[in-house]
Amino acid sequence: MFQALHETVEYIKRKTENFEPEIGIVLGTGLGGLVNEIEVAYSLMYSNIPNFPISTLEFHSGKLIFGTLNGKKVIAMQGRLHYYEGYSMQQITFPIRAMKALGVHCLFVSNAAGSLNSNFKKGDLMIINDHINLQPESPLRGHNDADMGPRFPDMSQPYSRRLIDIAMRIAVDEKIKCHQGVYVSVTGPNLETKAEYNYLRIIGGDAVGMSTVPEVIVANHMHIPVFAISVLTDEGFPEVLSPVSLEEILETARKAEPEMTKILSQLISTL
Repeated sequence: MFQALHETVEYIKRKTENFEPEIGIVLGTGLGGLVNEIEVAYSLMYSNIPNFPISTLEFHSGKLIFGTLNGKKVIAMQGRLHYYEGYSMQQITFPIRAMKALGVHCLFVSNAAGSLNSNFKKGDLMIINDHINLQPESPLRGHNDADMGPRFPDMSQPYSRRLIDIAMRIAVDEKIKCHQGVYVSVTGPNLETKAEYNYLRIIGGDAVGMSTVPEVIVANHMHIPVFAISVLTDEGFPEVLSPVSLEEILETARKAEPEMTKILSQLISTL
């Protein structure tokens, strides 16, 4: 991995004239609009970056954006990667390793998720304060290099409590409906059955999605503080479950995105 990481980072540095980002951002399904708030300095297609996985989803643009947001130098993934696309966990989280090597010291992650909590409705926001990992593999499986992080990283607080508290205050000040909750990460790409939604709720989940946790594990492995937020795009309530389409999910994400962007943008300005 070190050789691949070195090649990737050297290429990015050449193409961005040694741009040094402070903050990394991963933008989830239907949530690429934060890029419009960034004063873009450079933009690189994933497909042109050595060793970089390519998003296979038509609604993920697959660009690495470099620029300034509220006075902070950022690097943003406009389009994330998923295990269900066929990549290994190491490939999915490779961009997070690259961000760290480029100088990132804080990671912001967004996603679209299904609500499991009947008090959390479609279109609401949920700040993730913990997670349950039901993905079949850890991105830390295999050889561990102590220069990247410890063999057994602590996960007692995978999401920064300080950043969560600040974000909640921003939400209150801006009158944005925002919850806190536990995110369950599953493989996908199929949505869940009634019995599965019920199971996920029983084990303590407030929302379910197909991403985020691998990136968060790797960020914690490298001692990068993390803030993560979900746009709840559908409702997995077994008693009233109805079919949902990708178009509906993307439309709900689009409508809720401005409020999510406001929280992320203001939060970044406080760092």
